Order: sequence, then structure tokens, then C-alpha cells
Amino acid sequence: MTVAAPLKSSIDKSPQPWHKTFEAPAPEFGPVNLEILSGQIPAGLQGAFYQNGTGRLERGSQAAGHWFDGDGAILRVGFADGKATGTYRYVQTEGYKAESAAGKYLYSNYGMRYPGPLWEHVWGLLKGGSVKNSANTSVLALDHKLLALWEAGNPHSLDLETLETIGEASLGWLKKNQSFSAHPLRDPLSGEIYSIGVNALCQLSIYRCDAACNLIKQTMIPLKSVPLVHSFVMAGPYLVFAIAPLKMNALPLLLNQKCYADAIQWDEAGETRLIVVDRESLEVVSEGRAEPWFQWHCGNGCVEPDGSVRLDFARFDDFIAINEVLREVPSGRMESTAYGRLWSLRLDPKAGKVLSNECVLDRDCEFPLVPAAKVGQPWQHTYVLMHRDGVKTGEDWFGAIGRFDYETGELKQVDLGAGNYGSEALHVADTLDPDQGWLLDVVYHSVAERSELWVFDALTMGEPVCRLALPGTVPIGFHGTWQAA
Repeated sequence: MTVAAPLKSSIDKSPQPWHKTFEAPAPEFGPVNLEILSGQIPAGLQGAFYQNGTGRLERGSQAAGHWFDGDGAILRVGFADGKATGTYRYVQTEGYKAESAAGKYLYSNYGMRYPGPLWEHVWGLLKGGSVKNSANTSVLALDHKLLALWEAGNPHSLDLETLETIGEASLGWLKKNQSFSAHPLRDPLSGEIYSIGVNALCQLSIYRCDAACNLIKQTMIPLKSVPLVHSFVMAGPYLVFAIAPLKMNALPLLLNQKCYADAIQWDEAGETRLIVVDRESLEVVSEGRAEPWFQWHCGNGCVEPDGSVRLDFARFDDFIAINEVLREVPSGRMESTAYGRLWSLRLDPKAGKVLSNECVLDRDCEFPLVPAAKVGQPWQHTYVLMHRDGVKTGEDWFGAIGRFDYETGELKQVDLGAGNYGSEALHVADTLDPDQGWLLDVVYHSVAERSELWVFDALTMGEPVCRLALPGTVPIGFHGTWQAA
């Protein structure tokens, strides 16, 4: 099916200031004591903040094909006794080491075709050897190791303190190259971890694990032609999946004529498939259908008093436009336009019937999240990264943090200021006061050409209570996690 080309903006084609975070490979640093630029570190902020993202997007004179193709690099900021220590390290994947030695790209990736002969590409697709595991999307902190996540393969295990790469982690049960989601969910009550993976046959694997990520149970659901499921929600006793109407044009991918990102097609006449799964048995409870949309990221889910399930997500009208926007982000020249909005869906989990589906925040936003203690539970606030007031999509990267209140319907927002660009904010619980929470956000200060970590009071959503200078530029990243001391 033919899809209309993404809308093009009429903005100046010179790169916007945030592109400087991607201009050159980010330098490793630390461990180093971080300078406090303003305010002070809250006494109850004790633990370690981790964030994953693409540290480099070039080899020699060749640029990566997509923002998702960069080599993963982890930022760690440890908090103790009113002080902070920062460390930034690349994940030493086999692909990273091989390409570092060769000085050029050797693998295919999400937005890159295989640079070698066709027979190597085909054999690599069958065996998983021609695609680079970039370990660049998210992190999961366990008691004795940190997992760097990339959803099309195994996690990589790192030292929690030094960020030294230990190697690919099978967790004792994953097969070589088996997918493990970049968005696992941890039950705040039981500590159990749920993750997913989509294989080349478009089958969705669901994993139920204990708190150490040892497998308890797994199942597999056929998805027919859908090649991409990035996130899902936990809602009380259920897992809920909203499967967008995507199709894979497999032949050009197999023949190395298209990369993965370009082989995915949007079926505008299709429907979103809603699958409700029992968390304990991993059996399908119901399936439903809704109008077509695409979401990268879900916020949260819960069971309401009437037994219905409520969930929210950042919704886009289609996949093609937002995929092009994300391809263009590192260049600072965002010519395509895609509008994300926060939507809330209610459905009958037993019948799979949609009860309501509405936009609750009509502002361009992404990366919805809730406090870790609220995952799968009834919640009041969803936090999002959003544009500053008066800034249109395509003109700038996100420069504000928003908090949507489901009880009042009100939006509270923090403006990061002109020329300052945020990444996904992380809600962190205070270790001394259970009613207090903090928002941590890695901010690029384009005037000073410096990356900083800002700490906000999650209750007041005012000016940052503390700003920490990072010793090197950290590119705008993807997802993070927190491990309390």
C-alpha cells in the first residue's frame, strides 16, 4: 500500500543547535566528581542514575543511517552524601570492537544495509551475524550487574560501578541473538520482571522472570506480518499490547536492497490489534481491534474499580513520518513532521472491547512515564518530554517537561529555557521521604555547549533544585533507570 510522504516543514535548513551533541563521537570520562553549578543535591537522593544512548554515529567519513544505529554508551551518575560522581563508557560489543579496529562500518543495522557481499548478508540474516547488536537503547539494573538493552538481540552485562563491559548476557536461558526488549517492566510489588522479543518470523515472545531475571515462564504469540513491538504495559494482573498495523517488505531486505527501517510498511487501512495476556499464566485473555495508530512508548496501565483496564501512550498517526523524524534528529535538520499526543485507552480485558480512546494531552510530546512504584497500579500523574510553549514540531527538539494530572486534567510544565534540550526524564523516589520524588534529566546547554544533569522537585515542578556539570558532551539519549542505594 502506498503511504504519503512525510510532511515537510518550511524551516531554515541550517542545523539546529542540538545537533552539536551528535557532531563527533562522545568522549568517555570518569569516574569524576561532578561540579554543582547551582543549588544543592537533595539529601534523600541516594543511589545511581543510568542512561543509555548513541555515543557515536560515524566511522571515518561514513555517517550512520539512523539515530538508532549509533554505538551504545552508558552514563552513570552516582549520588551519596550530597555529592555526585559521573562515568561515561561505551558498551564494548563485538561489533563496536570490530568496527573500531577496522575504522569503518562492517554490519547492517536498523537504518543501514550490509556493506559486504550479498551471500554474507543472507547468511548473516539466517545466523544473526551480519546485524550489529548496538546495545544502545535502555538499561536494566539488577542486584549485581547492569544490562544494556537493544531489543533485537541479547542484553550486554556491565559492572554497576565502573560500567566495564562483561559481555553478552544470556541470563542463563536466552539463545544466541534472541531478542530481549528495550522496555522490560518490573512489578513494584513482587519484583518480577516482564520482557518481550520479536523474532524474524514475526512471533512475539513474552518472558516472565524473577527479580534476578531468571526465567519463570515464556510463551509465543504469532503476529503475522508485524515486525516491530517496542513497548507494552502492565495493568494489575494483565499485560496489554497495542500492535500497530505494520508489514515487512521482506524481499528487498533479504536482497540487501533496503535496510530494516525502509522495509517496514504502514498499512493505513489496517487496524491496531489489542492483546490482553494474563501475567501469571501468560495465556491470551482476549483480543480486540481499534483504529490504526503507532506508538513507540506506552506510559502505564492499571485496572479500574469497575474492572476495566486503563492505559496511556504517546500516539502517532502512522509509522512512516515519525521514523523519518527520528532518522533526521542527529543532523539537526528535521524536515519531516510527526505529531505525538498523549492518549488514554480504556478496554474490557475479558472481551477485548474498546470502551473509550481519547487524546488527553493535545501537545506534541513523547516518552511518557510514571514513578516506578506506580507501574501496573492506579496512578495520577504521567510525565512527558514536550516542546516549549510556542515551538512547533520540526523547528526544535524537546525543551520542556510536562506532568499531566488525570484527576484534574491539568498540565504542569517546566520550561528548560531557550537553547536547552532535554532527554527522557526519570522519576526517582526519595530515600528519606516516601512522599517526595525527583525528576532527573540530562540537558544539553547549547550556548555553553555542555551537557548537564538537572534535578527537579517532582511535586512543585519549578526551577531545578540542582544542576550538575558533566565533563563531556553526552548526546541526547534514549532511556534510563535508577538503582537506590
